[in-house]
Amino acid sequence: MTRHDGPPATTPERPRLLEVDMGRRRFLTYLLGVPALAVATHITYDSLAGEPAAAALPSPPSVEEMFDIGEALVVASAPTMPLVTLEIGEDGVARMELPRIEMGQGITTSVAMLIAEELDLPLERVVVTCADARPELLLNQMTAGSSTLRAFYDPVRVLAATARARMLAAAAAQWGLPVSVLTTSGGTVTADDGRSAGFGALSAAAADPGLDVGEVVPKPEADHRLIGTPVPRVDGRDIVTGAKKFTMDLDVPGALPTMVRRAPTWNGEFVSLANRADIEAMPGVVAVTTISSGVAVAAETFEQARAAVCEVDASFTPGPVPHEDNESIMEKLRATSLPFLAPPIGAVTVESTYEWPAAAHAFLETECAVADVRPDGAEIWSGFQAPIVAQQKIAVELGLPQESVTAHVVPCGGGFGRRVFFDTALEAALISQQVGHPIKLMWHRADDMRHGRCRPASVQRFRATIVAGEVATLEQRVTGVSTDFRHGLGEIFSATATSLPEGAQQALVNDAFGQAVFLTFVSSPYHFGVYDKKLLELPLGIPTSSYRSVPNQPARGSEEMFVDEVAERLGVDPVEFRHSTLRSERTRAVLDAVVEAGDWGRRMPEGCAQGIGVHVESRSHTAALIELDCRDPRNPQVTRAVMAVDVGRVINPLGLEAQMQGGLAEAISLTLKAGLHVVDGLPLEGSYSQYHFARQKDFPDDLEIIIMPPAGDPMGGAGEVGMAAPTGAIANAYTRATGIRPHTFPINHPVDFDPVPPGLLPPPAFPEG
Repeated sequence: MTRHDGPPATTPERPRLLEVDMGRRRFLTYLLGVPALAVATHITYDSLAGEPAAAALPSPPSVEEMFDIGEALVVASAPTMPLVTLEIGEDGVARMELPRIEMGQGITTSVAMLIAEELDLPLERVVVTCADARPELLLNQMTAGSSTLRAFYDPVRVLAATARARMLAAAAAQWGLPVSVLTTSGGTVTADDGRSAGFGALSAAAADPGLDVGEVVPKPEADHRLIGTPVPRVDGRDIVTGAKKFTMDLDVPGALPTMVRRAPTWNGEFVSLANRADIEAMPGVVAVTTISSGVAVAAETFEQARAAVCEVDASFTPGPVPHEDNESIMEKLRATSLPFLAPPIGAVTVESTYEWPAAAHAFLETECAVADVRPDGAEIWSGFQAPIVAQQKIAVELGLPQESVTAHVVPCGGGFGRRVFFDTALEAALISQQVGHPIKLMWHRADDMRHGRCRPASVQRFRATIVAGEVATLEQRVTGVSTDFRHGLGEIFSATATSLPEGAQQALVNDAFGQAVFLTFVSSPYHFGVYDKKLLELPLGIPTSSYRSVPNQPARGSEEMFVDEVAERLGVDPVEFRHSTLRSERTRAVLDAVVEAGDWGRRMPEGCAQGIGVHVESRSHTAALIELDCRDPRNPQVTRAVMAVDVGRVINPLGLEAQMQGGLAEAISLTLKAGLHVVDGLPLEGSYSQYHFARQKDFPDDLEIIIMPPAGDPMGGAGEVGMAAPTGAIANAYTRATGIRPHTFPINHPVDFDPVPPGLLPPPAFPEG
């Protein structure tokens, strides 16, 4: 169930007139200047101070409140936004190659809605696809930080408004009429005397650079008829019917199914192959070659490649952490945690620690890529979150000019930060170059779980000092395995700046980048006096990458648990405590919404309880009320969830609801049951049957998502904000239901499976024949 209201009646700023480039039998509109995106939003200290709360010591604004990572990506995108184009051809279809990747978050639907709205065009006549790598876009082709719609809302509307204005001007010129007597509807221009012409028929005339267009102004939001309404995904039917083409569905002529035998430890490197002739003689095997990460086998079918990979007799280096396990990694993190400051004399202190193991991204589509490398060039197909740096680095590794390498961005079945790296595409390119043949490389699910980049393990420590019944200080100390940020901002210059010379696992600059991400992502939403947060990362050489919400899910989810501990020490209801200490009225509003809709405090059966959590991220506000059934303590069940979200301006409420559902599923998984068991430098988990991500049975039947009505606030991000609040709420409900406060996660984490031996790949669950 979703509750939402329509967009507010506000008047947008008036952008400057745009110029147009001529094209034969079609036209393109180019964005040349949108003042809103040319500079960062003007922010003052006063505007960020929030509302002082009773029984709380005001906290000054944190870095994230003044400038968050999403805004950084929006600003980085602005200089090359003029190179983004919208095309309308003679068929009357509007087309845009969006320099971002569709990973299931619904951005192609939302951008298509913006175009359709401004053009008065039916949504089915708008096609938004993922652009190939375009190095000229510089920092404007990286999908991250819940920033896509924040970056493209104004530019896309202006592009579409310009296209509509040129259609009107072209019709007016042909008919000798003033534009004022013309209207647009359904992709057609109509005059008050009844004459009409479709956009397709007008497209050539509309491309005339001498056309007198006049001032271009997008529609006032009060006139929106599509934006703000729930719209199913434009590719939804194709997804459920199997018609949508992902990387593994591509029919690249001659591409050989290929798999790789990998090391028995994280980041172990290939040394030698003892039985090449035996492998080459196996049924269906076409080629055998080696790369730094293992032995690649190209065959006629994937099952033949898998069978051959399992027979490989190869040796590898031990990797950087050959003897580590979960406990030894946690012990290193505990031992290096930064100390708290000396507490004020006479203060009461509350301290707590929460530990999170490594976690797999666990998206449905395993890592895969198709590569066709020739002496004079290469084409690569994969799900690139950062295609420019992928194209640039693959070209370097292949010894080819950058312009000779084409990186095709293919919509993918989940990314969550993992696909900002392009390990698989680089492997595919190197293998194709060596065997002299196009190849289709697939990581087996076991390799994806074990060798794919993971969310790093972390230890989250908190201490609050209480003076005269108020929180005077909140200290947060996060110690984690280094998150690899060597993708930089999506192009080779910043990526090079975040890496050391070959052979180094992590760079000092990389860890400084991690500090910047931490400071611009993690922020306490409370007035807790002096707020002091610090991050220390250990470069252990474990393959890591950002995970959805980057550091926020464990960092802020843990803080929400700690807030309940502080409220308990003060003898205050956790909702009342939050309400009195929250910085923002918007956060209080989402809290009030879930408290009312969820009937906070209602009587529950023994072994069941409610929990609460709030979160602010990417200029968006969320709250979650969770009801948890712990009568079987080995299998707690979320039976009810109420979530409220305020993202400011809403483009597609249905897409926003889906994002909140996804965040809830991640929170249920990571808090209750999903994590990696590391033994001897490699995770044990090798399949969904072993990695216990939430199934449908784990998701509550009783779910309400409340979308707060827009109130003129700037647009916030939606892709990541839905994880931390339910994380804290689930753990808090567990405590209230069982009397046990969890400090290690996931709460239930047994090894209840027989691991596949390292290096091997399990046989198919449903073998042919």
